[in-house]
Amino acid sequence: MNTNKKTLISGIIKTWGTLLGFLLLLTVFSVLRPDVFPTGRNLKNIIEQVATLAIVASGVTVVMITGDFDLSVGAIASLVGVVAALLMKSGMGTFASILIAMALGTGAGLLNGLLIAYGGLSAFVGTLATMTAYGGVALLISKGTTIFALPENFRVLGQGSMGFLPISVLIMALTVLAVALLLEQTTYGRRLYAIGGNEEASFLSGIRTRQVRLIAFGVSGFFASLGGIVLTSRLFSAHPQAGSPFMLNAAAAVFLGMTAFREGEANIWGTLLGVFIIGVMGNGLNILGINTYVQSILTGAIIIFAVLLSSLAKKRQR
Repeated sequence: MNTNKKTLISGIIKTWGTLLGFLLLLTVFSVLRPDVFPTGRNLKNIIEQVATLAIVASGVTVVMITGDFDLSVGAIASLVGVVAALLMKSGMGTFASILIAMALGTGAGLLNGLLIAYGGLSAFVGTLATMTAYGGVALLISKGTTIFALPENFRVLGQGSMGFLPISVLIMALTVLAVALLLEQTTYGRRLYAIGGNEEASFLSGIRTRQVRLIAFGVSGFFASLGGIVLTSRLFSAHPQAGSPFMLNAAAAVFLGMTAFREGEANIWGTLLGVFIIGVMGNGLNILGINTYVQSILTGAIIIFAVLLSSLAKKRQR
């Protein structure tokens, strides 16, 4: 009986431990600052703040399921924002500018996939190189300056609302649902997980592993582009390094998600939980007046902790 209880408790902790930790984090900040943190206004602010990160991290999740990595998402987001802003300033329509910029960002993701899946580069080295290149292009075409005076109708994506629901949050919700359907209800999603489990066995079973990985990087590029557009609209300006925080925060969210729901495996619901943990922690520490440098240290510690937990989970599965 005791053994059964221990097994049950262990299973609950493995599956729901990260969610319980998130709830504990909410409780701690609510107790420390009951006048600010748990208010509806602040909670709405948190959700709006994490919307762009959730969009970008959704694409990173798809890549990381296969065992690959994408360091370039922040640079892609920045580049897409700059390109869209320059096109709009040149007189091109808002919708056309967004489409062209996002097509460029998706193409950048596919280029990552070509270099890694077909070119044989490791994901870390390949996306580190393209991150540097894409960031350089963004700095070059913007001349290293922030681009202001964008069309007023562009503001709606990042700052508009449909009733009580911010449009950025609606885009986040649609993104998460779309990725959830892709991963859980399609043959492609099953192939992603198969490759992540054993790429060689997947190839021998007839899965076109290189093609699947190529598409995964394209998906990551697409959602990095979408996140860059929403961020640029929210800021109502385009800076060539605005998306830089996405690189580490998106990876941290996915690693945190690997400790929840599907132990040791990247999954979209775990990633969403990871995004909210990062958002709540940042918001709560700001309210408490904690130094930003300390916040960076804590974010790094969370990444280390999440990677260690996911690595231990994979070892247990083997």
